[in-house]
Amino acid sequence: MSNIRIFFSESLSLNLTSSLAKPQSHYLTKVMRVKIGENFSLFNKSGEWLAKIDNIYDGKVEFSIKEQLRRKENSLDIWLAFSPIKSNYSNFMIQKATELGVTKFFPIIFDRTIVRKINSERLEKIIIEATEQSNRLNPPYLEKTQNLKTFLEKNQSTMDLIFTDLNSNNKKIEVDKKSKKPLCIIIGPEGDFSEKEREAILNFKDVKSVKINDNILRSETAVISSISILSYILNL
Repeated sequence: MSNIRIFFSESLSLNLTSSLAKPQSHYLTKVMRVKIGENFSLFNKSGEWLAKIDNIYDGKVEFSIKEQLRRKENSLDIWLAFSPIKSNYSNFMIQKATELGVTKFFPIIFDRTIVRKINSERLEKIIIEATEQSNRLNPPYLEKTQNLKTFLEKNQSTMDLIFTDLNSNNKKIEVDKKSKKPLCIIIGPEGDFSEKEREAILNFKDVKSVKINDNILRSETAVISSISILSYILNL
């Protein structure tokens, strides 16, 4: 199997012939130096497929699908609700969370959130690149920025919430592996949750509070730490 993986948003099937967009074609031919007749991999939520370059015309790679390499994933749903932070830290956080298996991102504006806008286009590009690099099939979905009240109300019956709470005495993440509901980790802003927010989260129907570290962690560190712990538990 080729180790060059490219995300293809359109439908993939055996014997399909199509072409890549110019940025992907440039990456494949100019950066990776793949030639006509050589193979690479295309993937999306339907699975991963072996493709061959048939032609390069007007800056675009024309390809045909030769075989299916992997079927679609039956991955566990891990969601991340997070406060936007400065772009360089945010980019790093999104990249690593994607590599670690997050399936959906929820940018939340908390009372103490400092950065209140995100570059969705940039983050989605990082998500695709991290998905390609980490051998995943289905890129995580980036939700629109919302406030905490909206987030909790919309997902009241659809998720189990893991609340990373500095004030909690519990240091063990306990999950029901038989549950089919997504597990969502919620990480607060740099100034921590307000008391009003803590109360709203603790009143959520299916919430478990946990203290993941005695130290005060940066937002991106807390994200990587908590997702790593959760992924380890789910894969035991």
